[in-house]
Amino acid sequence: MIENAALREAFGLQARCVESIIPEHELVKKFDTGRNLRCKIGLDPTSTSVHIGNAVQLWTLRRLQDLGHTAVLIIGDYTATVGDPSGKDKTRPILTHEEVEKNAATWLEQISLILDMDKIEVRKNSEWFSKMTFLEVMDLANRMTVQQMMERDSFEDRWKTHQPISVREFLYCLMQGWDSVQVHADIELGGTDQLFNLGVGRRLMEQEGMEPQVSLIGPLLEGTDGAEKMSKSLGNSIGLTDDPKDLFGQAMRVSDELMPKYMRLATAMSDEEIEQLLAAGDPMAAKKRMGEALVARYHGEARGKAEHEEFVRIFSERKAPTEMPDVAAPAPGDDGTWWIVDLLKACAFAKSTGDARRLVEGGGVRLDEEVVGDWRGRVSLGGGEVLRVGRRKQARLVVR
Repeated sequence: MIENAALREAFGLQARCVESIIPEHELVKKFDTGRNLRCKIGLDPTSTSVHIGNAVQLWTLRRLQDLGHTAVLIIGDYTATVGDPSGKDKTRPILTHEEVEKNAATWLEQISLILDMDKIEVRKNSEWFSKMTFLEVMDLANRMTVQQMMERDSFEDRWKTHQPISVREFLYCLMQGWDSVQVHADIELGGTDQLFNLGVGRRLMEQEGMEPQVSLIGPLLEGTDGAEKMSKSLGNSIGLTDDPKDLFGQAMRVSDELMPKYMRLATAMSDEEIEQLLAAGDPMAAKKRMGEALVARYHGEARGKAEHEEFVRIFSERKAPTEMPDVAAPAPGDDGTWWIVDLLKACAFAKSTGDARRLVEGGGVRLDEEVVGDWRGRVSLGGGEVLRVGRRKQARLVVR
């Protein structure tokens, strides 16, 4: 947490997203100068989307922008090809430069949901790393010893368990630190898993005779599985540009235990409202409000309220959604009825007869409010019936 009262006031609501400042007294001095500070964050585009776990640090950077400082965004098109070993128990697969460029193509558009793009400096670290000779790389590698590298928890743990550590991974933290030298960073933002890397940036800047950056450390946000750090590759992430309906639905999957952390790190809800919701002892009501606030942050308050109301309508009141696709039913059989399997396929709820059978036998298929229990069964339609699979897949059948 932030110890200095003036700093806490400056960061406002975002102060709860700062776990530590290293060293805090240096940031106080930097702020007291009144000069425009260069606030660096590095993002490696190892996937196609930015998620709300990434956004924790990005919102802190936005607060620094609002205080009048310059956001320096490093797109790690070279570091992404190396792969950050933070928290990894094995050597990461190598991405090609083409894969990284493809992933990075939409990142700025997504990040614009948070940062003021008129007050940002965007750099790719290929600007300097692509120009380095082999001897210059060797000189960079000479900046730290193997013993210093092994102070990193993930490396130490892997060494003890005889897991391989590549020399390439040693270079990653040096590359991230060298980014700070190149852009003359005053502040670097990162999660708790970046503590070692950010310290390397301070070390390299001091070696270059520069005023070292201050490390602004934020907490990590677990994914919807409640176990691992949020990650697109683990399938537990919530993307900034996810459809609002999906965003709200994924928020409802967050465990009751993790919900308070999501409220504080992923929404703009006030501390007072959060405490009131948690004290009320109604986790479902609190979670629905959290989902509304999460949607509102990226799609506006009106859309947040609409998704909240729609969720209540469908799942609490068990009514049909206000918007659902109309799907033309296939031709009926000779007896004027329809095989439920054909209807599930027509609505793209099942890819095959086997898929449809499993859905029906699982008890999740309804026609209007009637459960369809026999996958061989045939049904009558008059047009306008709603076919449901579970609570989120619904379509209105049109009979031509």
